[in-house]
Amino acid sequence: MSKFKDYDSESAETLRMRDTAGQDRQLAPPPAWRRHRRLIIVALGVGAALVMLAVWLLRFSGINSSVDRSRLTIASVERGLFVRDVAADGQVVAASSPTLYAIESGIISLRVHAGDAVKKGQVLAVIDSPELTAKLSQEQASLESMRVDWQRAQLDAASKLRDLSAKFEQAKVDRTTAQRESDRSAKAFELGAFTELQSLKAKDDLEKADFTFRQAQADFEAAPRQTQFDVSSKKSLFDRQQLVVTDLRRQVAALQVQSPVDGRVGQVQVAERASVAKDAPLLSVIDLSQLEVEIKVPESLARDLQPGMSATLEGDGRQWQATLSGVSPEVVAGEVTARLRFTGTQPVGLRQSQRLAVRILIDKRADVLTVERGSFVDQDAGFAYVVHDGVAERRPVRLGAQSVQKVEILDGLSVGDQIVVSGSDAFNGADRVIVTH
Repeated sequence: MSKFKDYDSESAETLRMRDTAGQDRQLAPPPAWRRHRRLIIVALGVGAALVMLAVWLLRFSGINSSVDRSRLTIASVERGLFVRDVAADGQVVAASSPTLYAIESGIISLRVHAGDAVKKGQVLAVIDSPELTAKLSQEQASLESMRVDWQRAQLDAASKLRDLSAKFEQAKVDRTTAQRESDRSAKAFELGAFTELQSLKAKDDLEKADFTFRQAQADFEAAPRQTQFDVSSKKSLFDRQQLVVTDLRRQVAALQVQSPVDGRVGQVQVAERASVAKDAPLLSVIDLSQLEVEIKVPESLARDLQPGMSATLEGDGRQWQATLSGVSPEVVAGEVTARLRFTGTQPVGLRQSQRLAVRILIDKRADVLTVERGSFVDQDAGFAYVVHDGVAERRPVRLGAQSVQKVEILDGLSVGDQIVVSGSDAFNGADRVIVTH
C-alpha cells in the first residue's frame, strides 16, 4: 500500500502544469499622442478645411456673378512674329464708269445694247421730246423779236441825236443873229435912229435866243447817254434771250445721248421706246482701260491706311501688285471704303464687279507680345479680363498696334496669361467674375 501511495504522489507532482507568472512583465503607459491620435487627425482635417475655406473666401470675395465658359472666347498671350496687314475681298470697278441720264422727259430710242463696244462721242440713244423742241422754237422767235427791238433802238437813238444836233445848230445861229441885232439896235439908239423901246426889245430877243441855245446845247450833250441807256437796255434783253436759246439748243442736242469715253456699254436701265422722266438713269458706259479695286475695311483698321501703301491682289490663280490710291473720309455702317490702283500695265481679262482677294501689308515685327484680336479691344476700353483658377479678374492693359487677327500688348499682361477676348460684355463691368464649366 505504501508503494502505490508514493507512486501516486510522485506522479501528481510530475503532472502538475506551470502557470504564466514567470512570463509576465510590467509595460510602460503609451504616449499621449497615441492615446489621442484620432482626435488629432480630426483636428488637423478641420484645420485644413478652415484654411481652404479662408483661401476660398479671400479668392472669391467681392464676386457676385458667374458666367459659363462656353459663352466666352479665351486666348493665351504669346510672344512672336506680329504682322499688321489688312485682308479683305475687293471688287473690280472702273475708274471711269459714268451713268448717263435723261436731260428731258420723252420717248427713248436705243442705238446700242449692253456689252457693245463704243467710242467717245458715239450716239447711244435718242430722246424724242416735243415739249423741249417747241420751247426752243418759241424762244428763238422771241430772240428774233428782241434783235429787232435792239436794232430799232439803235436807229431811234441815231435819229434822236440828229434831231438834237439840228436844234442845237439852229439855236446857235439864232443866238448869233440876236446878238447882232442887239448890237445894231444899241448903236442905232445912240445915234437916235431907234427908240429906247426898240433897243430894249432887241436885248430881250438876245436873252431869249441865248436861253434857247443853252437848252439846246444841254439836250444835245445829254442825248448820247440817254440814247445809249435805251440801246444798252434792249441789248441786255437780247443777250439774255440769246443765253436762253443757247441753253435750249444744248438741251436739244443732249437729247442725242453720246458716250463720254471709249469703252463698253454696261447696264441698260430702260427699254426700247419707253417713256422716261427727266433725270432718269438710262445706261452706263465702262472704261475698261482704267480699272481699280474697291474694298471695305473696318473703321479701326482704316486709320492705319495711307495712300501709297503697296498691296497684293489675287484672283483666278493670278496675282497682281497694286497701290492704295485713296481712303474715303466717310464711315458707313462701321466700314470705310478704299480704292487700289494696279501697278504698271492694266491686267487683261478682268471684268467689272469681279471679286479679288486683297492684302495690304502695314507692318511686320518679331518678338512682339500679342493676343488674339477680339471684341474686348473696343468694348472694354483699356481693360482685359484675365482668367486664373476659374476666376476672371478685370485688369488694366495698354494695347498697341492691331491687325486682322492679333493685337499688340504693350503693358499689363505677360506671356501665358489667359484673357477673355470675346464675350466679356456678359460681365457687366464687374471686377471679378466666376467662370464656370
